[in-house]
Amino acid sequence: QVQLVESGGGLVQAGGSLSLSCLASGSIGSIATMGWYRQAPGEQRDLVATITNVGTTNYADSVKGRFTISRDNAKKTIDLQMNSLKSEDTAVYLCYAYVRDVARRWDKYWGQGTQVTVSS
Repeated sequence: QVQLVESGGGLVQAGGSLSLSCLASGSIGSIATMGWYRQAPGEQRDLVATITNVGTTNYADSVKGRFTISRDNAKKTIDLQMNSLKSEDTAVYLCYAYVRDVARRWDKYWGQGTQVTVSS
């Protein structure tokens, strides 16, 4: 069993900053790419940022220059530093990870999500 748990969401004014964290735990053999999606009410789930196990990052155009994803392989965590937040960043942010479990099976796992609300 593999679990992903997010933390750090909340309410912030436009122009402010928030940091999200995601911790992977359980029967983990290895972790490949990790990242963040977000989903606003009535909208599709959109990719925000990804990071590979060697630190290669990728960002959605809408967050480039404002968000930074980082990773600690030893701690099995990723962080998302969000600066210059806009009202359109309001969404539930979900962490995901491609994990090979101890039985050597790969699968994509999801966290439960954390709410980010940006007030204008």
